[in-house]
Amino acid sequence: MFLVDALTGVAQPELREIVLFTRSRSGPVSADDVAAEFGVHRSVARGRLDRLAETGLLSVSFERRTGRSGPGAGRPAKLYSVPPETAALEFPARHFDRLVGHFVDVVPEETLTEAGEGFGRDLAAEAKLPRARSFKAAAERACEALRKLGFQASVAEASDHTVTITTPTCPLRPLVVGKPGAATIDRGMWAGLVKAHLPARNGCEVSCETRDCLDSHASCRVVLDFENPAGRST
Repeated sequence: MFLVDALTGVAQPELREIVLFTRSRSGPVSADDVAAEFGVHRSVARGRLDRLAETGLLSVSFERRTGRSGPGAGRPAKLYSVPPETAALEFPARHFDRLVGHFVDVVPEETLTEAGEGFGRDLAAEAKLPRARSFKAAAERACEALRKLGFQASVAEASDHTVTITTPTCPLRPLVVGKPGAATIDRGMWAGLVKAHLPARNGCEVSCETRDCLDSHASCRVVLDFENPAGRST
């Protein structure tokens, strides 16, 4: 039932545009946000958001955006977020995940990593964003590229040599859920995606660890470590 409802939601242009808009943002959106973006009345925006929530494509929460609390703080705003996506939305089901799963069983791990990095570079090329000047900026640029392509992701934490990204809609998450061994490809994708946004002659190495991919109630956490053998400034 969810599959049919969700397909109906993305099949209607006005709803599909809202789905892509919410995924392009780093946080929840309100009916006012959607109304302003698409030039429709707030009640129309709210109705479309509620329809998407009914299909499972969005989740609902309430919070005060002003940060105020107590008497006089006003009613909490109804906000809409992108929920964790653990299954690919397709009709009819082509089961490419099963096909890739067979490759995972027979292909060396090093080759899977290389394939993932190649896919990450493909995503970066498709988004057509310029390179960044620092490791953190490159990770932020990678998240921006994914949001531009319809996959929500954002930098949650950052230090001099480590960045943590959270994403409810990682492009390869449905594959990893179906075949946990494919996490090697996923880690390669993230490393390749971030490296594609670093300066061309930076020469750093990027290693990646993914967490919570199999938790249907949580966003994926992608931890990227940067090693700069040349000792350049980050």
